Amino acid sequence: MTDFASLPFYDLTHENAHVPEIREKLPPLVAGVRRSILDIGAGTGLITISLADWTPAEIFALEPSAGMRGVLLSRLCSHPELLKRVTVLPCDALSVDLDEPVEAVVMINVLYSLEPDYRKRLWPVLAAQLEPAGLLVFTWREGGPPTRRPLQELDSRQVGRHTYTLLSEILESDDEASLARFVYRISQGDKIISEDEDRAYSYRPARDVIERELVGAGFAPAAAPEGLLAWRLA
Repeated sequence: MTDFASLPFYDLTHENAHVPEIREKLPPLVAGVRRSILDIGAGTGLITISLADWTPAEIFALEPSAGMRGVLLSRLCSHPELLKRVTVLPCDALSVDLDEPVEAVVMINVLYSLEPDYRKRLWPVLAAQLEPAGLLVFTWREGGPPTRRPLQELDSRQVGRHTYTLLSEILESDDEASLARFVYRISQGDKIISEDEDRAYSYRPARDVIERELVGAGFAPAAAPEGLLAWRLA
């Protein structure tokens, strides 16, 4: 998605979506991490700041979007104690090259935006950034891509006198990929103040596909709660 369309809605909608569940389920998985974490697709830092609360680790927050990074850095400024502990990386995930291996790699709500070829190339890159037996954890939902459906409201939040509404429709869907149209609407009462839209593909690979890719990249499965998958570098 483009920053222009989605960024003003990002925190408003994500705080009502996957973030509360992740803040409940992720802490036990990273409880033993003491030294370093790589946060892939950190976005505006909603989970990055939580990682800093849950662990004493140094955090490398990778976010290629300049708009998202701007919000992330502003959020860090409101936590001055983290300014020396969180490094914001502007690169693409395939280009990440840390000075030393990390104990854990976290990807929250990122997998579904990765094209299949990109995803296959990413696993070995992440394996190279992890120490032996290092943890890889990412969000996961069973089932394939959503079926085609008309425009419907996903979330709506009130900010002062304005209502921020996110709507979407599924335009195309096949075995792994789907194309969605998103509408970002700001209104006051019955008056629409602004409305932007964007289109984006998402990818929902089958579990056996992910398992083959990760085993091929040197990972072994580990226990994780529903909604997350955890793997360790074998």
